[in-house]
Amino acid sequence: MNTWLSLLLTLGQLWPCLPSMQNHNTHKMNQPFATLQRVKRGWVWSQFFVLEEQILTEPLYVGQLKSDSDKHDGTFKYILTGDGAGSIFTIDEYTGTIHVTQKLDREEKPFYTLRAQAINRNTQLPVEPESEFIIKVQDINDHEPKFLDGPYEATVPEMSPEGTSVIQVTATDGDDPAYGNSARLLYSILQGQPYFSVEPKTGVIRISSQMDRETKEQYFVIIQAKDMVGQMGGFSGTATVTINLSDINDNKPKFQQNFYYMNISEAAPVSSTIGKIMAEDSDIGDNAAMNYVIEGDEALLFDIITNNETQEGIVILKEKVDYESKRRYSVRTKAINRQMDDRFMKEGPFEDTTIIKISVEDADEPPVFTSQNYVMEIAEGATNGSFVGAITARDPDNANSPIRYSIVHSTYLKRLFSINAHNGTIIITKLLDRETAAWHNITVTATETRNPEQISEVSVYVQVLDVNDHAPEFPKHYEIYVCENARSGQLIQTISAVDKDDSVEGHHFYFTLAQEATNNSNFTVKDNQDNTAGILTAKHGFSRQEQFAFFLPVLIVDNGTPSLTSTNTLTVSVCDCDTEASAQSCRFGAFMFSMGLSIEALVAVLACTLIILVFFLAMLVLRQRRKQSLFPDKPEEFRENIVRYDDEGGGEEDTEAFDISALRTRTVMREHKSRRNITTEIQSLYRQSLQVGPDSAVFREFILEKLKEANTDPTVPPYDSLQTYAFEGSGSVAGSLSSLGSGMSDVDENYDYLTERGRDFKQLECMYEPIKSATD
Repeated sequence: MNTWLSLLLTLGQLWPCLPSMQNHNTHKMNQPFATLQRVKRGWVWSQFFVLEEQILTEPLYVGQLKSDSDKHDGTFKYILTGDGAGSIFTIDEYTGTIHVTQKLDREEKPFYTLRAQAINRNTQLPVEPESEFIIKVQDINDHEPKFLDGPYEATVPEMSPEGTSVIQVTATDGDDPAYGNSARLLYSILQGQPYFSVEPKTGVIRISSQMDRETKEQYFVIIQAKDMVGQMGGFSGTATVTINLSDINDNKPKFQQNFYYMNISEAAPVSSTIGKIMAEDSDIGDNAAMNYVIEGDEALLFDIITNNETQEGIVILKEKVDYESKRRYSVRTKAINRQMDDRFMKEGPFEDTTIIKISVEDADEPPVFTSQNYVMEIAEGATNGSFVGAITARDPDNANSPIRYSIVHSTYLKRLFSINAHNGTIIITKLLDRETAAWHNITVTATETRNPEQISEVSVYVQVLDVNDHAPEFPKHYEIYVCENARSGQLIQTISAVDKDDSVEGHHFYFTLAQEATNNSNFTVKDNQDNTAGILTAKHGFSRQEQFAFFLPVLIVDNGTPSLTSTNTLTVSVCDCDTEASAQSCRFGAFMFSMGLSIEALVAVLACTLIILVFFLAMLVLRQRRKQSLFPDKPEEFRENIVRYDDEGGGEEDTEAFDISALRTRTVMREHKSRRNITTEIQSLYRQSLQVGPDSAVFREFILEKLKEANTDPTVPPYDSLQTYAFEGSGSVAGSLSSLGSGMSDVDENYDYLTERGRDFKQLECMYEPIKSATD
C-alpha cells in the first residue's frame, strides 16, 4: 500500500522531545510530548511523554493517529490496545485522537506499552499494519528525602581528635535518579556545631572539636538531606543522631580532704575497722578503679583495703596498739588508678596523697605477764614447801592496779603446787616423782584487784629433775635351766637390767654374786661390761635327785649419784637332757616344784579326776536310755489312733461330728512307716457296736463302705478313724437323740419338750422346727 501514515500532534498541548528542555524548571508548561517517525509504506511509533501527577478535570489530549489513506468519510476505525488501553488511555475510533483519563504516578508505573492499528470499518480488515509505541510518565520532583535507617545512635571516645569519623547517615528520594536533579541529595548539619560536621555528599559525620565526657556526655546532632542539589524549591528531610561520649582515663583520683581523723581503742582486736576514706575520680567504670596504699613504717601497724563496689579505702588494724606506748599516728596514704592511659602520662602520675591522723584511746586492759610462758625446774623428792619459781604480771594502765595470782583448771595440780596470791611465787605441796610425771603444765591467772573482770592467763611448765632414787632390776622374769650333764664353765643364761631413773651419761650396770652366795660352788656370774652378764656353771654335772633347783642371788649396781644396788634372785632348774622332751619335762617339773607337789602326788590327782569323769559319763548314758524306754512305740501311736467320742451325733448324715484334720499334723506326717493291718481291730469294734446299737442293715453297710474306702484309698494319710454312735441308755429322761432309731416319718412326734431343755438343745430345736411346723 503506497500510503503515508502520520501522527498529528497539537503544538499547544505537546512538549517537544528536546534534551535541552528536559528540566524541572519548565514543568509548569504542563505539555506532553511524543517522538514521531514517518516511514513510507507503513508507520513506526517511538514514544510519548506525559507528565506525572497532573490534576485532571477532563481527559488530557496526548496525540492523534492518522493514516494517509483516511478520506475522513468514516470508513477507517482506529484501535488502541496494550497497558491501560480503554481505562487510562482512550482513542477516538473515528479521528484517532488519544487522551489520558487518570493522574499518573511514575513511582507506581514509569511507562506504558501500547499498540495502534487502523482497520476498514466495513471489511474489518487492517488498512495499516499494527505498530507499537511507548508512553513514558515523565518524573517531577514530588518526593522528599527520607532517612530510612533512623533514629541513629553512635558512641565515640571522649577527647577524640578532630576528623574522627563518628557515623554515616543515608537518605533516599523516591524520584527518578536518572532524570534531572530530583533525586540528587546534599547533606548539611542543622544542630551540633562546632563539635561535629557532615560531609555534604556522603553523609559521614565527623568530630570537628575535642569533647570532654565529664563536661557533657551526650550530644544530639540534626542532619538535613535536600534534593535538587540543595537548590531553592527542592524538598528536604532531617534525622536526629544521638552521639554518646565513652569514658577514657583522663582524670586522676583526688582526695577531698588533706587530713582525715580517726580513733581506735587500744583494746581493739587485730583486723578491727578504724575508718574509711575515699578519693573521687571523675571517670567511670574501670577507669575510676583505684588502690589505696599506706606508706612508711605505719604500714606495719595499719592496713588499707579497697571496696571494689564503692571505691572506698577501709583502714584496718594490723597489729595491736598501746595507749601507754604511743597515742597518735600519722599515716600517709595514696590513691592510685589501676589503669593508665599513655596519652595523659605527660600530665603526671594518676595518684593523690592524703594524711590519716589516728588517735589511740585508753582502755582498761588486763594484766600483762613479763613472759609469754614460764619454764621452771625442781628436783624430784624435794620437800613440801620447796620453791619452784615466780611469775610476774603488771597492770599496763596508768592506774597500776595490784595483781592477784591463782592456779586454775586442775584440782590435781592444786594438790601438787601452790602459788602466793600476792607475789606469784610457786611452791610444791606434795612430793613429786619424775617417773610418774616428768612435766607439769600449770595455768596461772593474774586478776586486777580493782577490776576482777580484767584477767590474763599464762602457762607455766614445771620440769621434775631426776635423782637416783630407783635401784636397777631385772627387766623380766628369767627361767633358767641347766642339764644334769652340763660342763663346767658352760653359759646357761644372759641377763640384763633396767633402771627407772634417767641418767645424763647413760646407764651402766655392774653384776656380781651377792655376798651370801660368794661361796657358791655351783654357778658364777660374769659381767660383760655392756649392761649384761652371763650365768656360768662352776662344776661338772648336776643331779635332780639330789637337788631339783638352785637359788642364785645377783647383786646389780648402777652408776648414779649416789649409786644404788639391788639383789635379784635367779632360780636355776636342773633338767634331764637325755631325751628330746627333756626341756618340756624340766619346765613341768619346775612348775610342780613351785607348787610344792611331787610326781607321785600329781599322778594320784590325775587318776582321781579320770575316775570321776568316767562315772559322770556313765550316769548320762543310763539316763538317756531310760528316757528312750518309756515311750518305745509312741510314734506309731501318734500315727494310728482310734478316737472315741462320748457325745451323741446326728447319725450317718451328721458329717460335722468329728474333724479329722486335728489328727493330720506336721509332726505326725514327718515319719512314713508301713501301715499296720488294722482290719481285725476295726471288725472287732464293729461287732461291739452291734451289741450296743440297733441291728440295722443300713448301719452295717455304711460302716463296711467306709472301711473299704480307707483300705483302698492311697491318698489318705496313714491312719484311720472310727466314729461310733451309741445309745444313751435307759436312765436318760430325754431318751435317745440318735436318728438311727427314728421311724420313717416324724409326723407323729412331739418336739415341744426341746424348748424346755435350755441353751444346750437350742441347735436341735432349730433342726426340728420345720417338722413341728408341718405337724401343726
